[in-house]
Amino acid sequence: MQDIYKQRSNWKIILAIVGGLILVITLVYSNYLAKKLEESEQKNAGLYKDAILYINDPTKANDENFSTQDHITNDFSLPVILKGDNGDLLAFNFPEDKASDPVFLKKKIKEFLDSGQKPFLGTGYSAEIYVFNSDLLVYIQWYPLVQIFLVGSFVGLGYFLFNSSKRAEQSRVWAGMAKETAHQLGTPISAIMGWVSYLKENYKNDESLHDVATELEKDVDRLNLVADRFSKIGSSPELKSTSLKATIEGVVEYMKRRASRSTNFIVNTKEDYIANINTHLFEWVVENLMRNSLDAMDGKGTITIDLYQEEGSIYVDLTDTGKGIPSSKFKTIFNPGYSTKQRGWGLGLSLSKRIIEEYHKGKIFVKHSKMDEGTTITIKLSNIKKPA
Repeated sequence: MQDIYKQRSNWKIILAIVGGLILVITLVYSNYLAKKLEESEQKNAGLYKDAILYINDPTKANDENFSTQDHITNDFSLPVILKGDNGDLLAFNFPEDKASDPVFLKKKIKEFLDSGQKPFLGTGYSAEIYVFNSDLLVYIQWYPLVQIFLVGSFVGLGYFLFNSSKRAEQSRVWAGMAKETAHQLGTPISAIMGWVSYLKENYKNDESLHDVATELEKDVDRLNLVADRFSKIGSSPELKSTSLKATIEGVVEYMKRRASRSTNFIVNTKEDYIANINTHLFEWVVENLMRNSLDAMDGKGTITIDLYQEEGSIYVDLTDTGKGIPSSKFKTIFNPGYSTKQRGWGLGLSLSKRIIEEYHKGKIFVKHSKMDEGTTITIKLSNIKKPA
C-alpha cells in the first residue's frame, strides 16, 4: 500500500510542476505582449506628435532632426510596402534582406490582394500603400491557441497520470489478493498432504481407503498447482521454450474428465509449435477459456482449438458452440469483475488477459461471436521459435 500512496504522491507532484510551468509561461508571454504593445503605442504617439508638428510648421521637414522617412522606417509599427507611381516598390519596416528583395515584396502584395484587401491610395499621385498586420497582432492571435494547447496538455496529462495510477493500483490489489490467497492455501494444503501420507502409510492393506488416499493426493497436487499459479501473479514468471500442442492437449485431457459426456473436444493443428511460455500460467489461461465455454454451452456442445501460425506469430483459436457474446461486450468481458454467472468474482478473463499481454507480451481478444451460435477467442503469441 505504501507503493500506491507513493505513486499517487508522484503524479500529484508532476501535475503541480506542469501546472506551475504553464502559469510561468502564461505570465512571461502576457508580460511580453504587454511590453510590445506599450512600445508600439509609444511609437505611434511619437509619430502622431511629430505629424501634428509637421502640419503646423512644414519647415520642420527641412530640420535635420526631423525626417519623415526615418519616422516611417523606424517608428511606424506596421509593415508597409509603398508602390510608387512609376511602379517602383519601396518597403518599410521589413528586415533589410526582405526590403530589398523584389520577389518577396511582389509575393506579399499578391497575398494582400488575394485576401480581398485593398491598398490605400496616396494623396496627389498614383502611389499605393499596402499595410500588413504587425508581428504583435500575430502574437496576440496565437495567444488563445497557445493557452488552449497548454491547458489541454495539462488536462490530458492529468487524465493519463490518473488512469495510469488507477490501473497500477488495481494491478497491485489483484496481485496482493492472489499472493494472499496462495499464502492462505499453503497451510491447509500442507495439513492435507500430511493426512494423505498418514493414510497411505498406515492403511496399506485397506485397498478402498488406499484408493481414496491416492485420489486425495491428486487433488492436493491440483491445489498446489492452483496456489503456485496465484503466487506468480504480480511477479515476473520464468518463460521456457515449450510445446504448445502438448500443453494444450494436457489441459484438454484434464477438462475432459471434468466435463459432461455431451461435450466434445477437438484439437486441430498441422504441426507442433514451440513458444516461450510459463506452462502453469498458460495452462491456466486455456483452462479459464474452456470453463467459460462449458458454462456458455451449459455442458453440451463442442469446443474446438485451432493452433496455427501466420506472419511470424502463433495463434490459438478456442471456439465453442455456446450462447455467444454481444459485440458491445467484446472488450468488456476482460474487465475485472465482469461476469454473467451468479458465482465467482469475474476475475478469470481479466487474469487471463494480464497473463497473456503482460507476462507473455501477446494478445487475447474475441475474434468473432454470434448470439446462440458460439464464440471464438484468440490468443496471439509472437515470442516463438520455429516448428519442432
